[in-house]
Formats: sequence, C-alpha cells, structure tokens
Amino acid sequence: SDFFFHAGLPTVMGEASNNDRFLRMWWEISDTVKWQPYDKGGDFRKWYGNHSYVVDWTDQAKKEYDSHGGLYNQEFEGKEGIQWSLISSKETGFRIKLQKTHYDSGAPTIFNETFSCDNFALGYLNSVVAREYLAVMNPTMNMGNTYVLSLPFVRDERVINQVTDLVRQNISLSKSDWDSFETSWDFQRHPLLTYGATRLEDAFAQWQATCEARFTQLRANEEALNRIFIDIYGLGEELSPEVAEKDVTVARIYDTADDIPASMKGNAYVLTRADVARSLVSYAVGCMFGRYSLDEDGLVFAGGTWDASRYHAFAPDPDDILPVCDDDYFEDDLVGRFEAWLAAAFGAATASENFQWIAAALGQKGSPYETLRNYFLHDFYPDHVRRYQSRPIYWCFDAGRKDSFKALVYIHRYDRDTMARLRMGYVYKQQECYKAKVELLTQRVEHAATTAERNQSKRLLRKLQSQLDEVHAYEEKIHHYADCRIAIDLDDGVKKNYAIFADVLGKWKR
Repeated sequence: SDFFFHAGLPTVMGEASNNDRFLRMWWEISDTVKWQPYDKGGDFRKWYGNHSYVVDWTDQAKKEYDSHGGLYNQEFEGKEGIQWSLISSKETGFRIKLQKTHYDSGAPTIFNETFSCDNFALGYLNSVVAREYLAVMNPTMNMGNTYVLSLPFVRDERVINQVTDLVRQNISLSKSDWDSFETSWDFQRHPLLTYGATRLEDAFAQWQATCEARFTQLRANEEALNRIFIDIYGLGEELSPEVAEKDVTVARIYDTADDIPASMKGNAYVLTRADVARSLVSYAVGCMFGRYSLDEDGLVFAGGTWDASRYHAFAPDPDDILPVCDDDYFEDDLVGRFEAWLAAAFGAATASENFQWIAAALGQKGSPYETLRNYFLHDFYPDHVRRYQSRPIYWCFDAGRKDSFKALVYIHRYDRDTMARLRMGYVYKQQECYKAKVELLTQRVEHAATTAERNQSKRLLRKLQSQLDEVHAYEEKIHHYADCRIAIDLDDGVKKNYAIFADVLGKWKR
C-alpha cells in the first residue's frame, strides 16, 4: 500500500471522565488558543464534515495525555490525511482529515508520504469497489485501519486527473453543505438570507433548488467515480455504479414529511420546510443575543469584548435576557423580537407575510402569533438542545410546568449580575403582574352578571393563581442565585456549568 496508519490520541481519551476534562463541542468555549479542532468519528458522512469537537491543547493537558498512554507522534500534527469513523451504523464514509485538526482512535486516519489528502485514494475508498471489498473483509460495524490498508489499490495514471477533479468537487460540495448550518465553525449566515429575497417563500424555493442541485451533482460525481473504478478493477459484470439516494450525504429539502420518497428513507440529511423554519428561528435568536449580526458574516460574539458598533440593522438584546411566557408581558418578549427581526432581515413590507410563512411551516394551530408563542414556549428549547448536541448555548430559565415564566440567556454573555437582572427585571415583575391579575379576576368572580361569566372567570383565576404560586417559589430560588453572584468559566463546558443552576433551568437529557 502507498499509505500508512498512525493512531491518534490514546483510547483513554474516549472514557467519559477524560472527555469531560479534555473535550468540548467547539461552541461551548471562547478560547481558541487553548482549545484546538479535534475529530473523533461521528455520523456516516463522506468527503467532508463531522467537525464538532475541540481538545485542550495546553502543555499541562498534553502532559496528562502522555501519562495515560502517550500523545500521538508530533510528526502527524498539522497534517492532511484521509479519515473515517471507526464505528458506524451504516457503511463507512471516508473524508478529508484537515491539517488543523487533531484526532483520536474514534477517527482512524491514514496518511501518504507527503501528508496530503490523496484525492485519488479518497475517491477509491468512497467507491462501490472499495465498499464491496470492505464488506467481504469486515461485515461488522467496527472498521479498523487494518481492513482499510489491506484493500487492493491500483493507481491508474490514465484517470488520475479526472478522479482528482471529481473528488475536489465532492469535497467542495460537501463543505458548502456542512457550512450551511450554524453548528459548523465556518458558518456564515442562514442560507435564506443569501439570495436577496424579501419573501421567505421565494428564499426557501431558492435554497431548496440549491440543495437539490448540490445533491444531484454529488450523486452524479460519485456514480462517475464508481464507473471509473469498476472499469479499473474489471468488475463491470459484478457491480453497478448507481448510488442510492439514501447514501448521498448532503442535505435535500422537501416541503413536508409526506413528500419524502421511499428512496430517501434512512438518509439522515433529509430536511423539511419545518426544519428550515426552525433553523431560521434559531439564527434569529442568535442575532437577538448578538452571536450573529445582520451586518457581518460568521460568528460575531462568543465571549471577549463586546462591540456594539458591529450591529446596525438589528440591535441585540441589551441585558442578555429574552423572556417567553404564555402572554405578551414584556417589551422584549421573544415573539415580538422575532417579528422585529423578520422586518430587519427581509424588509418591513413583507414582515407580516413572512411571519405567517414561519407559522404555517411550523404547523400552524390558531393564529400565527399563537403558533409562534407556543413554539417558543414549548418546542424551541428542545430543538436547540438537539441542534447543539446536548450542549446548549442558550439556556432556558424555567419556573416549571405551569408556564408561569421562561427566559433564554446566552451563556457567552452571562456575567455575575445576570441572575440579579433576571430576578428584578423579569421574575419579580412577572410575579407582580400575576398578583394584579388575580385581584382583578377575584373581583370579576364576585360581580359576574351571569353564571357563565363567573365560571369562565373562575377557570382563568385558578390558572393564574397556580402560575402565581409557581413563579413566587421560583423567585425565591432566583433570589438566592442573585445574591451569590456566581461566575462561570466557559472552559468548564456546558455540562458542568449547567449543573450549577440545575434547579432553575429547563430539564434536558445529557
């Protein structure tokens, strides 16, 4: 073989205790010197992607790695190669290992003598020929390096340029897909904002067409590579060059789940209009917190020095607290802020129409405002936790099951006074609002003109009284945290910091 293998960081790094100490998702932290990109396997994906982790690369951390089995040879640091996920529930997808990423045994990597990504070899490894050989040699889900390095490999000089060009295209197509989503470190802005459209319906159609063209091109390129390698190995009678739609690892968008054909079942990259709407809402919340700006591409604030001059088209929330309750109690209520963001992002003239488009995409029940409020109240946070792989960066402070009070806080803007602002500016005000409403409804019950009016007022009174009781108990808890003025260290990661406030935050499975 023209290639050789060297293990990444030792297996001990895969143990939970060491993951908690040395690994973070890249969006958890702000120090990109201490933390460096790190690959550890991931979902079935070909050509490019699965870049979500960072590793502590300080001298002290490296000493600890060394004491637990040794660092990987520094000859392999900062080198390109070909990588895959050691364990996969589907077939093995091979992709470029970037120069800047470290890696562990969960992401086996092979190198050539020049430490570059050999595009010819990558094309072969993702071909139907290599797939069939690997299936014979190793029918299990654990694809070790021995099997990969044992593959018969023929470098046909006649087609090197053709294969190289196709693979470069595939890497580019897969990277543009990966970077379309905000959990990519190279994400620039939401795709619906890249077409200059003022109507979301138009922007959605254009992104849908972009994804379809990318999907179609990638599939055609993979089939072209299959034909080349089938010919090289003389397997035209045994193998077909066709690539199943479910095995193309870039996004494809459908209007509804009912529109997804059977041929796409099992493809993890299928999206619907509802998924696109949710991702746009997520980006909008990022703008509300200042993580993103309508005036700049890419990540704008994730710790460090705040610069208000970077936000002109839409100003972020000044106090890092966005409330969402079952009614419009606050000026910076999430639903109202989202409507204002739509006007800033796509124009005031289409804001109402775009608001209705989002509501319809989310599965409208009731008015568009009721739909958006219900989404923010009940579904946004679970979506956010899933999107950020159980390491959420917008935390939901939640009073309880009565929906008496909820608010989002962006952890990269959290400071020692955030809890005091939350208590006095929001929780306490919510409590006083409920008190006033309870008093008013009590009077209505006493002076109701009809039995129907009295019963209706009683039902609403019971609801408000239960919310008042809930938010009163919550205020006492928040009061404690406000007095403590707790600081958090982003380097500790979401899991550890979340536990500090666990009894006042929304629950999620870690």
